[in-house]
Amino acid sequence: MASKVADKVETDLAVSLLTSSLSSQGDIPKEEENVDPKLARRVKWKLDLTILPLMASVYFFATMGKSDLGNAKIAGLSEELSLTPGVYSNAATLFLVATVVFQLPGTLLIKRIHPNRQFSGAMLTLLALRFLIGGAEAFVQGGVFYLSFWYQYSEYATRGAVVSSMSTIAGAFNGLIAYAIVKDLDGANGWRAWRWIFLIEGIMPIAFAFVVLFFLPSSPQTLKWGFSEAEKKHIIQRSARSHNTDEPEVKLNQIWRVMLDLHFWLFILISCGASFCLSSLSNFLPDIIAGFGYDDVDAQLFTTIVYACGCVGILFFSRVADKTNARGLVLAVSTVGAVIGYAVLIWVKNRDARFAATCLVAFSMFPNTVLQVTWATMCFVGYTRRGSVLAFFNIFPHLFAISGTQAYQDPPYYRIGNAASLAMSIVMLLSSIGLRWYLGYLNKKKKANQMSQQAADMREKSIEEIGDHHPDFFYTI
Repeated sequence: MASKVADKVETDLAVSLLTSSLSSQGDIPKEEENVDPKLARRVKWKLDLTILPLMASVYFFATMGKSDLGNAKIAGLSEELSLTPGVYSNAATLFLVATVVFQLPGTLLIKRIHPNRQFSGAMLTLLALRFLIGGAEAFVQGGVFYLSFWYQYSEYATRGAVVSSMSTIAGAFNGLIAYAIVKDLDGANGWRAWRWIFLIEGIMPIAFAFVVLFFLPSSPQTLKWGFSEAEKKHIIQRSARSHNTDEPEVKLNQIWRVMLDLHFWLFILISCGASFCLSSLSNFLPDIIAGFGYDDVDAQLFTTIVYACGCVGILFFSRVADKTNARGLVLAVSTVGAVIGYAVLIWVKNRDARFAATCLVAFSMFPNTVLQVTWATMCFVGYTRRGSVLAFFNIFPHLFAISGTQAYQDPPYYRIGNAASLAMSIVMLLSSIGLRWYLGYLNKKKKANQMSQQAADMREKSIEEIGDHHPDFFYTI
């Protein structure tokens, strides 16, 4: 009986939190009106100084582990091992295969394994074989899901941007390290530069993994240090307003049910296009720049400029999305630059223009991932449902990423790969607009059926049971 009462209380709380408005992110629920503003600011500040830096560091080192292959390629790897373009593409593909295999458990088991153990363990695996690096990457990708435990919707894209921007910063860092290694260590102790790249960039994640293990809290409910009782209570309330529960149980029947929704597949279509473009860009960027006519040493250095543009794009578009709450529109606008950039790469041969186009692609394409993931987090609720969606975001798209690494086999201009990326960018643009329209249609349909018997029957079920199908939940568009 006590369990049923608790479930009913949880359901009533969830419903009350859901019934704010069509643009619920912009409104403050009644539960927050009595919160001390100083307490709320202090809690957010503390989260930004604890959770955010730790998760950003996890993503930073994980990205180093998967993007150093491109730097090693022009630092003697292909020459010493006699790699053909096809063999190199297969090596890059193997990483993605492992990510697909491990992605679903790596996301849904995050509360069972505990985030500190999961992320630190994944970082320790980064020195293993390439396949195991891909497996470790799958467990790291649960970090975006983990952030949703702590931040409200109006804060989520900006914080997600800080974490996601680590992929571009790590790429730039890789370029700087590779530049220094190729310049000063190539041939030292009988090692070519690519061996030094793998060694130096592999040691750093191991040390930081232990910091994550001991300092990263598992969830708001298990927070033990650094926060007062009043602050802990406020953090749990914040988490509830983002439709999180403390129930870590994975409901298997909900994993596949999410694939029955059209808006899920529209999200996946956008994500697949972005994964195709970003995977090929990360793995082939140094080689692409070298194909512009720069020597291998300068190409390593110029990659940092491209990644810096990507970092600025992530922070800019994510902040705009949080401020305007126009998720679909911002996502569509961010893709326009990629369409222009890939068109230039296909039809223009001027070196400076091609380099500028590459920077434009990075500025436009890197923000796409964080924009779509944070938007999807707002549109799918319930632990299993939301976690499954974020896992599938890294399963289906990685299948396209595999084809992306295979498409870039015609150096130095890579016209086939760039043409495929242009097509993907156009599909992403159209899908973003279509998704925004479709979610608006679902909102209108829910509003029209508010007083129906079907809506009344559905209100008897908890948010964990029916997720965003709840009649009082309205999608952010």
